[in-house]
Amino acid sequence: MRTAAAYIRVSTDGQLEYSPDSQLKVIRDYAQKHDFLLPEAYIFREEEGISGKEAKKRPAFMRMIGIAKQKPKPFDCIILWKFSRFARSRRDSIVYKTMLRKQLGIDVVSVTEQLGDDKLSLLLEAVIEAMDEYYSINLAEEVKRGMLEKVSRGEPVTPPPFGYRMQEKQYIPDPTTAPIVQWMFRLCAQGVPCNEIARRLNAMGIPTARGQRWETRAVAYLLHNPVYLGKIRWNLHPGTKQSPPAGPVLSDGMHQALVDPSLWEESQRQLNQKGCRRNERAPQTAYPLRGLVFCSTCGAPLVKTSRDALQCSAYAHRHCSVSHYISMRKMEEWILCILEADIPPHAFERNPCPRADSSNPFQLQLEQERKKLERLRDAYEAGAESLEEYQREKARLQAHLTALSAEVHRCHPLQEAPSAVNMGALLRDGQLPNEAKNRVLHAIFDRIVYDAEQNHLTVHYRTE
Repeated sequence: MRTAAAYIRVSTDGQLEYSPDSQLKVIRDYAQKHDFLLPEAYIFREEEGISGKEAKKRPAFMRMIGIAKQKPKPFDCIILWKFSRFARSRRDSIVYKTMLRKQLGIDVVSVTEQLGDDKLSLLLEAVIEAMDEYYSINLAEEVKRGMLEKVSRGEPVTPPPFGYRMQEKQYIPDPTTAPIVQWMFRLCAQGVPCNEIARRLNAMGIPTARGQRWETRAVAYLLHNPVYLGKIRWNLHPGTKQSPPAGPVLSDGMHQALVDPSLWEESQRQLNQKGCRRNERAPQTAYPLRGLVFCSTCGAPLVKTSRDALQCSAYAHRHCSVSHYISMRKMEEWILCILEADIPPHAFERNPCPRADSSNPFQLQLEQERKKLERLRDAYEAGAESLEEYQREKARLQAHLTALSAEVHRCHPLQEAPSAVNMGALLRDGQLPNEAKNRVLHAIFDRIVYDAEQNHLTVHYRTE
């Protein structure tokens, strides 16, 4: 008894009678009637939706061809439901059928298109191949024409981007992520680079629409996307395989915009200048003493080094002869001790200031992370998590909560009634963001001069 293989593929537009099980049933019937043995190992199925346009993009097909090349030949023929399942491209069809039939001695037969062995069958098979390729090309053109028509009516033709979800075939704002999109545009309009925005999002544990970590290019793409202005864009990259050469199409969408025109224009201006370019160098990490401490020798500012220390910026470039290297932790504690010695602990008063926007774009994320932490604790107490897994996941969630809380501080500083403040305790508070500490210190000190040779600090307070 001869051995056969079966190749099964279903297009995205396949109907019930063309399902993989239906194809396999008629192939088994054909094999039984023609005395073929069909082992399970030689039944090759593509995942649903795999196109037949390019053979190299079909894993099961390429695996079948690889097995067919083995010596001795593993099977005598390949049974198909239709020749179109083998290939939609005449070039691929000719190349692989010729190789199988002429070089490997393996025939390719169709259950529903039986051609016979005479010379007329060659002509009929060539006609079938040409018709299959024509169908594929025509279908692609019809799909593109339909998408263009939908875009012209303002209807979406792609999955919803970050900040939206799909409801009744329309984009609607996602209450969880839409405020994050608005926050990203506000940061961009303020000149914050895209890589810094990505860093903050990742620190807070906020994933992309596909559940991945944010990259600079993903942030830049989002900020360039006019969908957030209420537009529908299609064919962004003309001339590629994914897009025809006509150029991008932009139309007014039927969905709600997430940003207003003024915010959009300012963010685009920053993107096109320096604020959020993809290759923009990341800003210096905020630290409490930034821009406050100066070199006693040359007057240049002390800047943060890679080892959490301060050094004269001119010395680092060989423009100053004296090193002023000092641990940042030591310098911070030194300055705080001077401040506490010079000024009574409760001499400062915190006054409320009006809040520009009472909304909190991270409230839902905060609640979600807290609920995750509660569920994790419940799972550990129930014995579903080991101590090591619990501690690792708890540390990750707490890091997200800390980053989210810091971002809330940036967006909406806490507002309380006027009250006395222990400035030393406030500046030592690990929950207060470094940017906030830096603003507080700049409000108190005009400049601080460090003399490394004498190990001495000269403090100049603000008098206005």
